Amino acid sequence: MCDQCNYKELLKSVSITPTENRLRVLKIIGNNNFPLSALDIFKTLDRTASINRVTVYRILDLFVARCLVDRISTGGRASYYGLAPNANHKAHPHFYCTSCGQMDCLSPETISIQMNEFSKNFPGRIDKFEMRMDGICKNCLKKSQK
Repeated sequence: MCDQCNYKELLKSVSITPTENRLRVLKIIGNNNFPLSALDIFKTLDRTASINRVTVYRILDLFVARCLVDRISTGGRASYYGLAPNANHKAHPHFYCTSCGQMDCLSPETISIQMNEFSKNFPGRIDKFEMRMDGICKNCLKKSQK
């Protein structure tokens, strides 16, 4: 849970009008310790007040387009959503369990990549860098050993 982020101000900082539904979606994403699928976000929102699934997808697309939220690929058709790096949240790698589908955030210090050095040798422009490791989580490993 992020007690450092003012979600209304985050929306305004990227020129998004802070409507009730947009604030609700951003709070669900920001108050989780791991990225969520669009379906997870929808189900969580729908528990407290009705919301259209298409509305959730449109809000997520807007957030991604304005670089407020990152869309994290699972390698297949599914995606997960987490807060994009900002003053309160450093860029960090993710771990995706190929067995249960859980996506976890890893500490920014887990893997060190010198983007400044990489940028010097790369002839293009880098707009986004995403690092995801795939494997089997400890819970799935325990289940398979039984």
